[in-house]
Amino acid sequence: MNRRKMLKLSLMGTVAAGLPGALSAGDGNFEVTRTASEWRAMLTEAQYRVMREEGTERAGSSPLDKVYSDGTYLCRGCNLPIYSSAAKYDSGTGWPSFYESLPNAVRTKEDRKLFSVRTEVHCRRCGSHLGHIFDDGPAPTGKRHCLNGVSLIFQAG
Repeated sequence: MNRRKMLKLSLMGTVAAGLPGALSAGDGNFEVTRTASEWRAMLTEAQYRVMREEGTERAGSSPLDKVYSDGTYLCRGCNLPIYSSAAKYDSGTGWPSFYESLPNAVRTKEDRKLFSVRTEVHCRRCGSHLGHIFDDGPAPTGKRHCLNGVSLIFQAG
């Protein structure tokens, strides 16, 4: 296979990743929708990159990783309660981690960006990217919801 054909196949895969079935803020399936300029006005550059462009914050950079007080974690994009502190644990990864979300709080989709298949987790109400779900978490679910702290707001209580 020559470089031109390889590049063409790679480009086709990138385009296919954006076809129907993928979550996006503009797909009309979210209760809360905003234009890109409205999102940019309410979020910092780092928050926008993670929440709207599916980026990842640097491990260990979120103060929420070490918060273990009782409370609820809300989506920064729409204030939907999405995770309980009761499901939070120290995964040692440098990101806030939970073994489950609150009922009907999140949606998932396949992520094939890094030459492997991962599961992305998004807010079900506004579509904001929260992080990824892995199969190496504790009981009772065996899941690790590995989240970006910039996507979250912690509400004590």
